[in-house]
Amino acid sequence: MRCIIVIVRADYETWKYIAPIQKTAWSRKIFENGTWGGEIRREFAPQPGDIVVQEHWCSSGFANTDLDLQLKTHGIHKLIVIGLSAHTCVEATVRFAAELGYEVTVVKDATASYPDEHMHAALDVNIPNYASAVVTTNEVIDSISSLETLGGSAKY
Repeated sequence: MRCIIVIVRADYETWKYIAPIQKTAWSRKIFENGTWGGEIRREFAPQPGDIVVQEHWCSSGFANTDLDLQLKTHGIHKLIVIGLSAHTCVEATVRFAAELGYEVTVVKDATASYPDEHMHAALDVNIPNYASAVVTTNEVIDSISSLETLGGSAKY
């Protein structure tokens, strides 16, 4: 299965207007190169054939990236979205994907946010308006496994 990974970078030195969420990330150096938040975990490192989309600046994985082009080039129209934070990046990416015509599945136990109220608002109130499904990791694994067992192939 091909995977597309979006990397977040927060460098706003030349920006005239910075949104509060961007200002917080930048001041705390949450996604700075060489920090825990700025690197891909070893367990999730890109594999041969994976596509890495870089320079995601704020909340949506589509804004200022070639993610939409990469997905369309590879015939991918169904997305499985996981990540941080549910109430900002995940929600913005899911909304943008829906607006671009993608079928989106969000994996709720592979998504996090803080505080709990933000997690609830994202996963239980906002995201279901844009995602076709909000499921667990086990449900995703079972679904993909059943496709492989049947000899089918879906481009996610």
